[in-house]
Amino acid sequence: MQRLPALAALLCSLSACSVGGAPAGGGDAVATMSTLASITSAVVSPHLAVSSLVPVGASVENFQPRPQDVATLHAARLLVENGAGLETWLRDTIDGAKNPGLRIVDCTDGLPVEQQNPHLWMDPLYAKAYVARIAAGAALADPQHARDYAEAARRYDRQLDELDHWIRAQIAVIPPQRRTMIVFHNAWYYYAKRYGIQLIGVVERNPGQEPSAYELAKLVDLAKRHHVQAVFAEPQFSPKLVRQLARSANIRTVEDLYDDSVGDQPAVADYLSMMRYDTETIVKALTENTGRHA
Repeated sequence: MQRLPALAALLCSLSACSVGGAPAGGGDAVATMSTLASITSAVVSPHLAVSSLVPVGASVENFQPRPQDVATLHAARLLVENGAGLETWLRDTIDGAKNPGLRIVDCTDGLPVEQQNPHLWMDPLYAKAYVARIAAGAALADPQHARDYAEAARRYDRQLDELDHWIRAQIAVIPPQRRTMIVFHNAWYYYAKRYGIQLIGVVERNPGQEPSAYELAKLVDLAKRHHVQAVFAEPQFSPKLVRQLARSANIRTVEDLYDDSVGDQPAVADYLSMMRYDTETIVKALTENTGRHA
């Protein structure tokens, strides 16, 4: 396999990368999760088909690779991973694939990972860094189409800039004192930091590790003291703890945010749509009249 260091990839101009070396056999592009697959597809389509190892609606953090995933990587020429400790199961899968020609793009390599939180793609400006790394990796895996990948990356960058400006305008509608969230899944750190939302607490700080009764009671207290309007969760996780917290704090629940995975419906079927849907959902929850609902 050929791991692609981010800095080396970005220092190599895509036009230079288009010279010399044939693509490593057949195969296409594989991303570890559907959110990354969407971003990757925007850069490499139509030259490379993109698939996701983790199915839509499943958790990348709790994923258990299957034999067919090893076969998929064996046939692929490009693998796009988030890195930063998100895909703890990936190394063994790569080793089992035995594909020495596989180009691997680590999207967070060289980026400022804060508080050991790997969810940088939830900030559209960090997503632009992902796009640059993906375009560089695709150019090395398929030099013949390097210029197309560079142009696709520029187009998608413009869309990400538009998304960033749109999110800022939407969040500005929320009264400053209401820009607070409690979330189930610790995926919202970078989004909240970028757009001026205060994350008051996280229900499940580590995948699969439920909070203690003391920790849950502390979240209830924080929700009341900070006048939190809602607790937010994703559909792939059990709503039990979120609903318990909401009842105790007398706040509403929002159980349909998307982050690690896009959704099956058109409104959340790709990264850009997902981010717009999430933002609209957050703004609605934080601007509605108070009052709990489940």
